[in-house]
Amino acid sequence: MIISGGKAVYGASVGILMLEAQFPRIPGDMGNGMTWPFPVLYKVIRNASPDLIVRRGAKGMLDNFVQAGRELIADGAEGITTNCGFLALFQDELSSKLEVPVATSSLMQVPMVESLLPNGKRAGILTISSATLSPQHLQKAGCRPDTPIGGTPEKGVFTSVILNNQLELDTEQARRENVTAAMELKDANPDLGAIVLECTNMVPYAQDIQKATGLPVFSIYNFVTWFQAGLNPPDFR
Repeated sequence: MIISGGKAVYGASVGILMLEAQFPRIPGDMGNGMTWPFPVLYKVIRNASPDLIVRRGAKGMLDNFVQAGRELIADGAEGITTNCGFLALFQDELSSKLEVPVATSSLMQVPMVESLLPNGKRAGILTISSATLSPQHLQKAGCRPDTPIGGTPEKGVFTSVILNNQLELDTEQARRENVTAAMELKDANPDLGAIVLECTNMVPYAQDIQKATGLPVFSIYNFVTWFQAGLNPPDFR
């Protein structure tokens, strides 16, 4: 058998563009390599802080993400994703500048999830920052402008630790805040049929949210495992 080369790294189809942060990343978090059942490639975008991307619209950072995406592709990535749902803002630009499939944000699942639901039901979004998740984010991800949105409390442990890049996280308090926010979203929207987690740091709490709300919960974990299966389909022979 003759095989061909051309990559620096093999066996890792998904390349993840990472914000520069030092808060704890527990298993389930996108930035914890143990989260994934397959190998991934990481590239940290220097100076791309959570505050800059989430609260300040990622201003001035597009070129940095394009360059990092190109480096991941050169290293062997066959598809690119990111570790922040707010980077839906860059979906069109990254797709046009990177010559592989790009899936920037968990929010891109919302239209697909809604297509699965019974008549009269719709998907809602749980985000780390409802104050800055804008109509532009929704439009870039293909979401309807009237999509229900709920958020973890701005001054709560979860949002504060992540967006202020703090070094310690009370995971049980973060879990409670995520579940409470999800229940508030459900209670405010009786027609809610599913929840999509915007924030990639919410994945460790997805099961708790599902049990508390009784609704299907979709996250970046769902999205990237689906994405990877298309980039590298399993061999059943």
